[in-house]
Amino acid sequence: MPPLDDASSASLRRTLRRLPALAGALPRLEPQSLPDDPVTAFLRWLREALDAGVPEPHAVTVSTADAAGRPSSRVVVLKDVDDQGRWVFATDLRSQKARDLEVNAAVALSFYWQPLGRQVRVAGTAVRLDADECAADFLARSPASRAAAFATRPGEPLAGVDVLHEAMRAASARVEAEPDAVLPDWVLYAVVPEEVELWQGSGDRAHQRVVYRRDGAGWSRRLVWP
Repeated sequence: MPPLDDASSASLRRTLRRLPALAGALPRLEPQSLPDDPVTAFLRWLREALDAGVPEPHAVTVSTADAAGRPSSRVVVLKDVDDQGRWVFATDLRSQKARDLEVNAAVALSFYWQPLGRQVRVAGTAVRLDADECAADFLARSPASRAAAFATRPGEPLAGVDVLHEAMRAASARVEAEPDAVLPDWVLYAVVPEEVELWQGSGDRAHQRVVYRRDGAGWSRRLVWP
């Protein structure tokens, strides 16, 4: 692989073009073998990702847009797929994604499990869960995670790393002294899906895409071109 210290765009293009993609022995997909509903299909694929040792298979890209339609994406962790078939994640109400969702509830989630060559895309509407559920989620987090939530000021200017570390030390002391303290800005969002896509990559580029769309109380399913 050529070094990346050559700043020329031509060198970077050559480097990127030579990188392997969808290499290795990827699983094959028989579309007709997938369940009729996307939640069951997703949970099956998630279990297969866990069994295959995929690193952090619960990592999910959350994409939102503000009131003007400007998009924003970031990676969080999936907290649950609940008994209503909603994908759940947590955030701070002061974050950009929460500010987006408060004015534009449309949201998309994207999972990528590279060792299996698989993607799952979920598109729908985010709803905020009630205060008790949010508090329970916050208290179930590790002490370090709760301290980080108390210490941070999402998106605000930071004078220096030493300020961050001092805020973390103070927040850790607070969590130790007040183990039942809950950050009032902590919130859970549940994504009510309207469309779910399962994508199986293939080394020969004959990728397979199965798209589920909400159809009344159930789902329609179809195979689409990659």
